[in-house]
Amino acid sequence: MENSDDIESWYASFLPDDDLNNSEREEEEEQEPRMVYSYRNVVSGFAARLTAEEVKAMETKDGFISARPERILQLQTTYTPEFMGLKKTDRQVGFWENSNFGKGMIIGILDSGILPTHPSFSDQGMLPPPVRWKGTCDFNGTNCNNKIIGAKVFHAGKKVTAPGPFDDEGHGTHVASIAAGNFVNDANSFGNARGTAAGIAPHAHLAIYKVCFNNECAESDLMAGFESAIEEGVDVISISAGGGSHTYYQDYLALGAFQAIQYGILVSCAGGNNGPGRSTVQNEAPWILTVGASTVDRSIRATVKLGSGDEYDGESLFQPQDFNSNKLLRLVFPRGDGCSQNTLKDMDVEGKVVFCTPAVENDANAVLDAGGAAAIIMNSEVDGYTLDLKPTHPALPTTLISYVAGLKIKEYMNSQAYPKATILFKGTVIGDPSAPTVGAFSGRGPTIQSPGVMKPDIIGPGVNILGAWPVRIESNSNSLSTFNVISGTSMACPHLSGIAALLKSSHPDWSPAAIKSAIMTTADTLNLGENPIVDELHLFADVFTAGAGHVNPSRANDPGLVYDIRPNDYIPFLCGLNYPDQMIRIILHWQREEDIRCTNVNSIPAAQLNYPSFTVTLGLNHDNQTYTRTVTNVGPANSSYTLDVLSPNGIGGLEISPKEISFTEVKQKASYTVTFIPSNHTVRPMGYAQGYLQWVSGRYNVRSLIAVTYV
Repeated sequence: MENSDDIESWYASFLPDDDLNNSEREEEEEQEPRMVYSYRNVVSGFAARLTAEEVKAMETKDGFISARPERILQLQTTYTPEFMGLKKTDRQVGFWENSNFGKGMIIGILDSGILPTHPSFSDQGMLPPPVRWKGTCDFNGTNCNNKIIGAKVFHAGKKVTAPGPFDDEGHGTHVASIAAGNFVNDANSFGNARGTAAGIAPHAHLAIYKVCFNNECAESDLMAGFESAIEEGVDVISISAGGGSHTYYQDYLALGAFQAIQYGILVSCAGGNNGPGRSTVQNEAPWILTVGASTVDRSIRATVKLGSGDEYDGESLFQPQDFNSNKLLRLVFPRGDGCSQNTLKDMDVEGKVVFCTPAVENDANAVLDAGGAAAIIMNSEVDGYTLDLKPTHPALPTTLISYVAGLKIKEYMNSQAYPKATILFKGTVIGDPSAPTVGAFSGRGPTIQSPGVMKPDIIGPGVNILGAWPVRIESNSNSLSTFNVISGTSMACPHLSGIAALLKSSHPDWSPAAIKSAIMTTADTLNLGENPIVDELHLFADVFTAGAGHVNPSRANDPGLVYDIRPNDYIPFLCGLNYPDQMIRIILHWQREEDIRCTNVNSIPAAQLNYPSFTVTLGLNHDNQTYTRTVTNVGPANSSYTLDVLSPNGIGGLEISPKEISFTEVKQKASYTVTFIPSNHTVRPMGYAQGYLQWVSGRYNVRSLIAVTYV
């Protein structure tokens, strides 16, 4: 089509003739036009209000490819910059300085809007928007500045002028502040986690696209946000939302992200909060940076002390100053499921500490109403050591403890006629050597759509993260600098979005895939205690749990080598998924049939994609599998790398050629092959195993994790 008017007319030709509709439909059309959105950048198509019969009639028209009902997706810091090494003792040390704090970068946030007056979005120290910026501000021209340079609302195709892109839920404000919030002194929640808050790219600009309402994000609105962000010139798109697993041509986040990468825009998405079960990761497309959630080494400590003298650390956002921790109180627990009006109604808990076993929801009000003096809430078995803090009732001293600690406390209670306990409130404590650990809720691989691609890609801080909030959650606070602590891969995603902006600022010529590769091949696989990263049960966090590992921004800035993937490189991969040609054209946004025919393409299995990891499936009767990777030198011009390999257990062999690669120029490429040899043992291994290969040269260790699944 020549121009937007031609495209609009062509799209309109697929719609029913309104003259043939009854008066009731015509009256409805006056209020809600059939055409909701027409898209140009993210997909060749439109969103419209149609009945099933009207869609069926549309299928007979020339040019029609597919249609389906809209899906609704779900929405899924004072310390994390220091935890990730962006700063050491002040603002001017570390990767922050090298990347100029993200100056000149634009991060597009597709979420529930923003509170523009929050101090996190002050434009102090900010440069004006880059000249390439084409966006507008829908805050009636009064609330945008050099930090928030654009703000729009997309809601079912309706032009929303009031209240505009304001955030009345909190999610979008929190996410935006994590990605690019400016420096705010004395940030805290209930007086805890106190310090100077800052986003990961504190001097990057923000472009806000409100596409989520009541914790739900309609696909048509998300696509409209994508469309606008691409047209207006953002550098990174951050989306803390997701849905179930769908083929890539039916996954609108995947469609929008594919168009974004063609404009050099990296798309960072939350990996979903449906863990810890296998194959629960969301946003599976290989061109998306898929982020899982981990802990930091900061806790808001509230320790249970028993009559036996044993102590078990827990956490609580509310740290009362008037609770007498020196006095041991009688410890009781309901025999039913958790603490509720029903389980406490026949108990005498007056002045006692109430032990609450895992339940869907433990009701602090019920404990208060029954006269309880304090509450100990035990984590569920599936959540293990992941303590997901929520604001508790300020009149009830409370602590949340791990499942293992809860079992030990129950054992103590069962051994005593009159068990006693108290809670020691210790405030903010830094230095947990087991951090980072993977949050229980964090989505896990392997992926459903293409198991040959390892997901999640990376983990980043997402458990108990302090960020800006649009309303005060402390009733006794007069501070306008409102902050809240919440958890989710929604919080991990903007951490990586901010890091991507820093990397793009430092390396403007890197593609989205190169940035992603740098993040993955330099990730940490050890925790602060120099032991392997663990999960919510403190068991080894495998590649399907932690991906490549925990992000290390400073090392990602100087990775030595990167695995690059250009948009057209995905065509053989998509053909290898056996997608129909016309569905691949939907993903590629190519309209002409002759532009793509998989019969003319050398299809590849997913594991052959030039990804910074290897995921293969082997069986007893399988043939050898050989895959090729190509690395690009982004380190010193004259450099040589040697091979270091940890072969996964259970395979017959792992052959890599060559075992040394050398470069004489920056951006020079080199290729190598990896052959996986199945075991010939009659008793085949079960499950999976993992290992790695890494190219080593001086300060560089370019690591690619390997996952082998046995069938």
